[in-house]
Amino acid sequence: MNKLVVRGTEVSIQWNMERDDYISLTDIAKVKDSDNPRYIIQNWMRNRNTIEFLGVWESLYNPNFNRVEFDTFKSQAGLNSFVMTPQKWIEATSAIGIVSKAGRYGGTYAHKEIAFEFASWISVEFKLYLVKEFERLKAEEMRRFGWDIKRNLAKINYRIHTDAIKENLIPPELSSKQISLVYASEADVLNMALFGMTAQEWRDRHPELKGNIRDHANVSQLVCLANLENLNAVFIGEGMPQAERLARLNAIAISQMQVLTQDHRIEMLEAQVDTGNK
Repeated sequence: MNKLVVRGTEVSIQWNMERDDYISLTDIAKVKDSDNPRYIIQNWMRNRNTIEFLGVWESLYNPNFNRVEFDTFKSQAGLNSFVMTPQKWIEATSAIGIVSKAGRYGGTYAHKEIAFEFASWISVEFKLYLVKEFERLKAEEMRRFGWDIKRNLAKINYRIHTDAIKENLIPPELSSKQISLVYASEADVLNMALFGMTAQEWRDRHPELKGNIRDHANVSQLVCLANLENLNAVFIGEGMPQAERLARLNAIAISQMQVLTQDHRIEMLEAQVDTGNK
């Protein structure tokens, strides 16, 4: 559940894993009548153009759409005697574009394409502001998604790396504090190989920044870091001394970064992440 504030009106959005974003028609209708939004929705659904639009949308996206019932509604739409509600539409046509529910997050919701059409009927100006705020929300989600990509990429091989340290470098009799020091030491082997400094040295140089050295790495560095974690785990398993591993990993990091920084696909991913961060 997300919420937008559009021209002072709070509009709820629910994400359906199978069918994309659904926007609250109930909240949009409050722009016209805050006390009786359901009547606004019913008036909109009585309109012949609305029924035709909903029928086309369902025909495109809903293989179970009941076209027989739709044709009946279409022939009656616009008559003074014609009454339509979200529940009636859903039950008769097996529609999926509109959902109606009770409870804490209840109300009438519609797929974003239908919700934008409804917003146009309410107010063209409101519809434009709604689209703008919705796009802002999607950009924010992309920014968070880009951040998750960067963080998760650095963690892809974390278990392999730490297991190799535990099995080959940490004697059973070490205390928890001693074990944590070994892990920190091995993390700095990778930091030195890729960034040329330890985590503490980075913090000393950048006291104004939040997070750690890896939080501020770019995509190329994180791809390389994931590779170095794998290789360090292999080198540890082979019994290679730490000093030798550091030298090998540093040489590999230099070679890989030369390739990665010239890869246009990496540049495109960087651009997507940067766009999401703005």
